[in-house]
Amino acid sequence: MKTLLYRSFIGIFFGAFIAVILTNSVVLFSGREMLDGQLFLKNSLGSIFCGWFFTVTPLFFENVNLRLSQQTALHFFTVVILYFILAFGIGWVPFTVKSFLLTLGLFIVSYSVFWTSFYFYFKKQAERLNAELQGL
Repeated sequence: MKTLLYRSFIGIFFGAFIAVILTNSVVLFSGREMLDGQLFLKNSLGSIFCGWFFTVTPLFFENVNLRLSQQTALHFFTVVILYFILAFGIGWVPFTVKSFLLTLGLFIVSYSVFWTSFYFYFKKQAERLNAELQGL
């Protein structure tokens, strides 16, 4: 429970940070002097929620009762479902078949790159730790 709360706060703060960075970028680079308050609130809350679920859902990978394939499937489907509900609801992705398939394809590619990177990183860490244990 402590880990869930800690990760929740980290995700919420990270999502809020991303929202501030994006908002400042829009103001700075688009030349806009005024922002739509309702649109800002909707996008900021979406970014905060997105940050929250992207930091909480990796807890699936800490469940030792599940195989890596099960952990990955649970994480992937949870994140995809939550992201697309959020993205369609807020309007980040237009509600069309073409935009859904394009976004899903990009999501799968991004997810695969991140998953593979983390897999090899932790595999390398395990090899390093095993080598250090062998040296004892």
